[in-house]
Amino acid sequence: MSTTQNSDAPAGDAADNDYVSRPGQAQAGVPVQCDNAAVEDPIDGATADSDAQLEKDDKDAIDKSNIVDSRTRGAAKSSGTYTEPGDEEGMPKE
Repeated sequence: MSTTQNSDAPAGDAADNDYVSRPGQAQAGVPVQCDNAAVEDPIDGATADSDAQLEKDDKDAIDKSNIVDSRTRGAAKSSGTYTEPGDEEGMPKE
């Protein structure tokens, strides 16, 4: 392996601020911010609890006003009235 370095290789700096929008420049679309700009994180790591959040989401998602309080099987036929068709049922007579 050669010990000479390739002069075309990048220096390893991942930040590229050449495309940052300038203040006062007319924007046509979304402004571009600097790679080093701080990003707001809405989640607090000290208080984040995914299990608690999922439980809260489940409670919020269930609409208790849609739950039927009474039994709904009153309109069903009594047991023994449901029967499966026989093997010959619906077949033409020969």
